[in-house]
Amino acid sequence: MEITREQIKLMQLQSQGLLSPISKPAQKADVIQTIRKIEMLQIDTIHVVARSPYFVLWSRLGNYPPNWLDELQSEGLLFEYWSHAACFIPIEQFPFFRSKMTIAHSGWRNSDTWRNNNKDIIEFVLLRIREKGPTRSADFERKGSKKNGWWDWKEEKIALEYLWTHGELMIPYRIKFQRYYDLTERVYPEYNQTGKSIEEAIQNQVERSVRVLGASRMKWISDYYRLSKVATERIVNELVRAKKVTTINSKEWNEDIFVHHSNSELMDNALSNRLKPKLTTLLSPFDPLIWDRKRTMDLFDFDYSIECYLPSNKRKFGYFCLPILFNGNIVGRVDAKANRQNKTFEIKSLHFENAFVVNTQFKIEFCKMLLSCSGWHHTPTVVFSENVPVELKQTLEPLLTQGMSN
Repeated sequence: MEITREQIKLMQLQSQGLLSPISKPAQKADVIQTIRKIEMLQIDTIHVVARSPYFVLWSRLGNYPPNWLDELQSEGLLFEYWSHAACFIPIEQFPFFRSKMTIAHSGWRNSDTWRNNNKDIIEFVLLRIREKGPTRSADFERKGSKKNGWWDWKEEKIALEYLWTHGELMIPYRIKFQRYYDLTERVYPEYNQTGKSIEEAIQNQVERSVRVLGASRMKWISDYYRLSKVATERIVNELVRAKKVTTINSKEWNEDIFVHHSNSELMDNALSNRLKPKLTTLLSPFDPLIWDRKRTMDLFDFDYSIECYLPSNKRKFGYFCLPILFNGNIVGRVDAKANRQNKTFEIKSLHFENAFVVNTQFKIEFCKMLLSCSGWHHTPTVVFSENVPVELKQTLEPLLTQGMSN
């Protein structure tokens, strides 16, 4: 028995919550369930459209109230820590991160040297938080001029990040996306009672990675939690021997594909061709479906990179392009901007893959999705820049106008 790349892709889409739209309007419980399903939400501050953690949820849930994510953090159901990157993570995973926090050399290179040389700053920051409660970096005034290193952070900001990385502080909530830091024992009183060893934590995260990927090549597994490739391969083989993970040969790659035992029904559905992709959406550059660019290329034949860090004259597709998911394929990318002041959702550029044919079904589904996305941003009018081909604008604008009138 073999599994095809297409079947692997569909299993991953289903496991990631991106195979088909949800059947009813999202509820607040759907937000935490979605985060648990995909394990974490990567945090990024760029907000030409909604910031990434909110956008990743929109791709799966449609037009939900973004403040639900903020409320879940304030209610203690999520915590922030380094995972794939800085992420919102369900609180039940905290025991598997506690040991990482307490490693002497976790965090930035030479961070412990900095702490030893700045004990007075550490004590000052901890005392301030202990006395005044949750505190922002902005609550500390910069002393002296800017200096090189540590991204020109002021000393108190470095101290806050050091203490957070080492588990002495947590982030109980954000206001206008600014972090508020508080003592870990106040945010999560049982923080020291349920810690796991480093080995237990890695084993847990490897198993979680196999599950969340639906069906996976070995080379994809370590990236999800940014784990050692050597340790990941060893643990995957242990999971196979323990029958927690099964293997099936891939048709295209001629290697073992790994499937968690909880995904056995999903694999049966894939092998029987019962998985039918129906979702049309946009993806954040930091969506877990595509954050491993090599996996994205393997599965979707989609060569993707973020160009916002490049000079404008070196950008091929745009500042912050959002991949377009349509019927199980990534068919193009949109460089969009939510102009919140004039309430317009601007399509700055629109590019399709060479092999994709823009047909009537796509145009209809794409315009419905754009109107939904623009409405969610409170920028209900979709406009096209001069960079979008005229013939494409002429075919899409009537559909958008019709959709707005409905």
